Amino acid sequence: MTALIETIDTPDGAFTLLVDEQQRVLASGWTAEPEAVLARLTARPEVREGRTEAAAAAAAYYAGDLRAIDEVAVAQSGTPLQLAGWAALRRIAPGEPLTYTGFAAALGRPSAVRAAASICARNAPALFVPCHRVLRGDGTLGGFAWGVDVKRRLLEREAH
Repeated sequence: MTALIETIDTPDGAFTLLVDEQQRVLASGWTAEPEAVLARLTARPEVREGRTEAAAAAAAYYAGDLRAIDEVAVAQSGTPLQLAGWAALRRIAPGEPLTYTGFAAALGRPSAVRAAASICARNAPALFVPCHRVLRGDGTLGGFAWGVDVKRRLLEREAH
């Protein structure tokens, strides 16, 4: 498989997108280092630089259209629970974050809080699968692969 990689500037810094031949986002994150995005994948594609359709959706998101990321296709591989979890993350509305407990309940597995956290941690197409919308039970930010500061700014942007 050949994948395209593109880095754009955002208010939160460089944002790198990796997409497959169908323009589905495989991985993305707030870095200018392609290796950091590629490290989020289990299988490494052949990569070349190019234009990605998802970059326009990311730019629209940052311009205020918080729903622009919703229709961007993603491609993820994982267990049935992970796939269900990533689909559930895409249903969390901007400005309405869930706790890990609430996310586990949304998966129909209210006691699987650790599994819910693991699903977030293994999410490769950040922003497009908005794992940043899941918080600790006490409402604090918790971790984020691309830094807690980026997570905070994303949530602040979505709260308006």
